[in-house]
Amino acid sequence: MEIANKIETRLYAEDRLEPGAAVVLGKERLHYLAHVLRLKPGAVVALFNARDGEFAARIEKIAKNAVSLQLGERLRAPGPEGDLWLVFAPIKRGRIDFLAEKATELGASLLQPVMTRLTAVDRVNTARLRANAMEAAEQTGRLSVPQVREAESLTRVIGSWPAERRLYLCVERGRAAPLAKAAAGHVRGAPAAILTGPEGGFHPDELDALVGLPFVTPVSLGQRLLRADTAALAALSVFQSIAGDWPGIDPAGPRY
Repeated sequence: MEIANKIETRLYAEDRLEPGAAVVLGKERLHYLAHVLRLKPGAVVALFNARDGEFAARIEKIAKNAVSLQLGERLRAPGPEGDLWLVFAPIKRGRIDFLAEKATELGASLLQPVMTRLTAVDRVNTARLRANAMEAAEQTGRLSVPQVREAESLTRVIGSWPAERRLYLCVERGRAAPLAKAAAGHVRGAPAAILTGPEGGFHPDELDALVGLPFVTPVSLGQRLLRADTAALAALSVFQSIAGDWPGIDPAGPRY
């Protein structure tokens, strides 16, 4: 399969990917390829995952319930990726979908909704968040799709927190160093996480409990009060630009 053929779109695939392999995708992908993009047999797409990398794939057959593809050359080999978690209090539908999409684009490796004392949302559709994250990964060129965990109470998540993962707690008031300053002291590539609260902020008792933990660093995002989704995305952007995976262009990135 010639790489010169136009890559029409990128799709995440959990299947084992290797040159010459056959891959069959189900109804959802069939609908997207055949009815949304209106692709025909012979069209070339890219299939990817973090385990195997990214491959050119030619559509061989479009059936009633599935589409068959033949893998060609590997476009990109798997490689190291960032290890930055986003732990956030859920917000209303629409805004939480936007948050999952943009956090994926910004390189979050895991999305963990947490229920705090002032969280107004009582249910999180994690299946929809996973779908949003997958679509964003396909569009943004990354090989991995963030893990999306089920919503848990803040107390439970913190109670099982891995001690080696530094947690940057975004606070609205009180004494806290700017996130940019804290990120400058973080070892690039070391495990990290960002924690943001609900629209009403963290309860004082939650803050008191968090700031006393050895793996927690309180940080500030500036003098303005940000919406919950804005705060999460701003924090991800600041951290990625200073201590994350934004230093430059990956020379092993896509060639198309």
